Amino acid sequence: MLVLIDESGCPGFKLTKGSTPYFILGMVIFNDFAQAEAANKTIAELRQLLKINPEFKFSKTRSEIKDKFFDSICQHNFEVRALVVNKQNIYSPKLRSNTDAFYNYFLKSLMEHDNDILQNASIKIDGSGDKEFKKALGAYLRQSISHYKIKKFKFTNSKSDNLIQLADMVVGAIARSYSVKRTDGDRWLKVLKKNGKIKDIWDFK
Repeated sequence: MLVLIDESGCPGFKLTKGSTPYFILGMVIFNDFAQAEAANKTIAELRQLLKINPEFKFSKTRSEIKDKFFDSICQHNFEVRALVVNKQNIYSPKLRSNTDAFYNYFLKSLMEHDNDILQNASIKIDGSGDKEFKKALGAYLRQSISHYKIKKFKFTNSKSDNLIQLADMVVGAIARSYSVKRTDGDRWLKVLKKNGKIKDIWDFK
């Protein structure tokens, strides 16, 4: 099992000074490594065909390119589980003041409330954060998550990993659906749902 994890939004709470009102974490789950490799190949070919350099990134991709991306990638077998945090519902002083604690807690929550999907998973996380943060997060997850869920995990750079780019696009599509300013906010989420890719979107309460 291969799992790709990415987020949309920031963990900060300065909502009047640019912090995002929502924070979304998502997992793209491949039960079959052959399907993951096929999806990787599709994305690589799309990047070449559409002249995308260096990477697919939801926030920087035109609508017509998003359409082609999601239409192409949905031919492969994967599923998506996501956690959506409305920061107005968070009252914990620690989570509101410590961005590392906020990220760690909700990543743990996403992986724990997985309907027992994660089994001996190889996990890749978009590689943001410094070395100390990554080391601390790794230790936290090993202590917090049932041992059978995680085989190994690593941080990776999205520019060199097509499947992390898939996670970015999928989480971006979910995040866009929570934007009240967008008339087509759920446009790409609908494509994922129509193709049976969305298994769970958990609105944290």
